[in-house]
Amino acid sequence: MRVLGINAIFHDPAAALVVDGAVVAAAEEERFSRRKHGKRPVPFSAWELPELSARWCLEQAGLTAADLDAVAYSYDPSLVDAEYAPWEELRTTYARRAPEFLATALPGLDPAIVRFVPHHVAHAASTGLAAPFGGNCAVLVADGRGECGSHLAGRYVDQELTTFASQRLPHSLGLMYEDLTEHLGFLRSSDEYKVMALASHAKPVHLDLMREHVVVRDGGFEIRPLDWNTLAKRRAKDEELTGEHAELAASVQVRLEEVLLELVRWLHERTGESRLTMAGGVALNCVANTRIFAEGPFDEVWVQPAAGDAGTALGAALHASTDVVSPMPGADLGRGFSDEEIESVLRVAAVPYTRPADVAAEVAEALAANKIVAWFQGRSEYGPRALGRRSLLANPCYAENLTRLNDVKGREQFRPVAPMVLADRAAEVFTRGPIPSPYMLFVHDVRPEWTDRIPAVVHVDGTARAQTVADDPLLERMLRSFEALTGVPVVVNTSLNTAGRPMVDTPRDALECFGSSPVDLLAIGPFVVRR
Repeated sequence: MRVLGINAIFHDPAAALVVDGAVVAAAEEERFSRRKHGKRPVPFSAWELPELSARWCLEQAGLTAADLDAVAYSYDPSLVDAEYAPWEELRTTYARRAPEFLATALPGLDPAIVRFVPHHVAHAASTGLAAPFGGNCAVLVADGRGECGSHLAGRYVDQELTTFASQRLPHSLGLMYEDLTEHLGFLRSSDEYKVMALASHAKPVHLDLMREHVVVRDGGFEIRPLDWNTLAKRRAKDEELTGEHAELAASVQVRLEEVLLELVRWLHERTGESRLTMAGGVALNCVANTRIFAEGPFDEVWVQPAAGDAGTALGAALHASTDVVSPMPGADLGRGFSDEEIESVLRVAAVPYTRPADVAAEVAEALAANKIVAWFQGRSEYGPRALGRRSLLANPCYAENLTRLNDVKGREQFRPVAPMVLADRAAEVFTRGPIPSPYMLFVHDVRPEWTDRIPAVVHVDGTARAQTVADDPLLERMLRSFEALTGVPVVVNTSLNTAGRPMVDTPRDALECFGSSPVDLLAIGPFVVRR
């Protein structure tokens, strides 16, 4: 069965293709359109479809739209309760017309094969059906909103989902965090990760008040009215961040962690499962994920790497498939380019380049010499994390490299960068978080004997959002070569982009980013371009 999954209704539009139960391709529209998050999550944009990523998914499999057996759209307009939100009828009208819009965007598509999948069911399927261990598991979804809710707690048995609890709007952990993001002067539905980073810089002095504001009951929660202005002045975009802003961020962050822990404990009691899978935008909060892993009742916790709305394209396709589905093979589900295609772009760009005997060893030497390296290899990542396909790499042994990278990317200096580490060495350097951790969705405590050795990746609270590397010969070779030169099995890994722009996706994107940023070396396929 050939199923195309589509996420389009809010933000992060994406497409995914599942053939005979196997994930063939998945990509976010932003990587093609070069527009961050694809679009803004407003009712007026609900008609916009991930046309470019959908066409690419079909091309990747050698299919046309007429070859599809089903198209799964990750939103069901029949479930919408529009009473609480203005303009919601406009969004719903666009969603109802999605089959016709899709047929126009993908010539040859029969609109009759389009089916609506409830938003949170798509989130659940994206993690419960895609998890690497397969079989039965508990599933927790938390995000801003779907059709009429913001949370789902359930269980998968033999690919069938049973829902035990859900939370109706307007109560929403994700929307609460979005409101805070906006109050602190950041862009809502985009910059929530900045709030998580800021929270580590202060104590949760308002935690008692937040416990009154967010109350958990019966597998769900209630969010009571609270004026953020009583705790910290609303910040304009360009105003200075103050201690009271960080204290508010810390208070909301810690209460979010507590609420999620209460929800997973309730779910464990209900299901008795040993494995928990998670999705939804809230599941991108890696600090909360680690508390769930370290303090919760489940033996294993797996978070889908495209846990936000982009992942619902995959989940909708998996849910709609009648085949026995296979676990997600990894996050590298996007576009890739042959050596010949890359070299052709380099020639057209008329840039000097070399083809070293081993690009991994060449990069390791550059990193050991404290150079910043743009790394472009293989198929691009599905989801918001750079995982060694479209990455900026640096030496973690120099504390000033955090400032250097934030300057390269044009980011706020309070934001951390992440370490990439050999999986067989990770436990020597990191603790508390799960190992292996291939998708950078948990934080780990840095062992005391390593904090001074890799200061560039140690956040102010002593943690690091580590990515473990295994079964990737090129990355492993680079890391082992770097360790041979420095004695350190860790390199800095952050996304290959600049602030406000999507991660690079094509060789041309990589050259444009390299040419406009103070990066020393571009390793693109087997080739090297130097500044």
